Amino acid sequence: MPTVLPSVQVTRYVTPLREGGSLPGVVEGDDLGTYVCKFRGAGQGAKVLVAEVIVSGLATRLGLRTPRLVVLDLDPELARYEADEEVQDLLNASVGPNLGIDFLPGSFGVDGQVATADDEGAKVLWLDAFTANVDRSWRNPNLLLWHGDLWVIDHGASLYFHHGWQAGVNDPARFAAQAWDAAGHVFESCARRARELDDEIAAPLDRTAFAEVLATVPDVWLEPVPGADGAEALGPDALRAAYVDFLTARLGTRQWLPGVAP
Repeated sequence: MPTVLPSVQVTRYVTPLREGGSLPGVVEGDDLGTYVCKFRGAGQGAKVLVAEVIVSGLATRLGLRTPRLVVLDLDPELARYEADEEVQDLLNASVGPNLGIDFLPGSFGVDGQVATADDEGAKVLWLDAFTANVDRSWRNPNLLLWHGDLWVIDHGASLYFHHGWQAGVNDPARFAAQAWDAAGHVFESCARRARELDDEIAAPLDRTAFAEVLATVPDVWLEPVPGADGAEALGPDALRAAYVDFLTARLGTRQWLPGVAP
């Protein structure tokens, strides 16, 4: 299934962003845009890019602001002109399609607690609980302020279950029932409001919405997973269906929503 994300050719590697462990970089594209590039050859590989696309798509459906995504095609020639050996190795390992996140000029990261409307904070917390995101603490909020508005970024630590797909996919019911700890979350104080708004927040999500989001994930990032008991490896379409199953199962429960009893 072809990706519906726009495809952009990288024309220049500008600078690394060394705040995180995966070493994303700022690049320029042939559309004259500037992007934060998440490299396929970094850290935990393509699964992080898949999580970014899925959770960004869900965030948009919930009415949260998140930067536009593109597929960045990286030419091996770019690595030849990079003096930093670590960056050069990363570029060589990431030739081909990578994830581009629209660079928001003049935006700045939120440090520590951020003041926002309870409803917006509740929506962010609900999304993180639903996708099991463990990386939006007050120490590392992964939030930007741009033109006075709040933007959510960096969703790669979500959907942990796909890192366990070694021999087939495991049981969606396990993810559905998995609790999520709000302690230390930047919007921990909005947990009660998230429960109050649960029906409203969840309304745009269903199996069809999940399938639409998964359709935007490029085939090349959905790396084959060996089938259980020696069965044929699961390809992109089967993996998309598995993600839809896991998300649908999670949506059918509320054990993961802080303050809701199992």
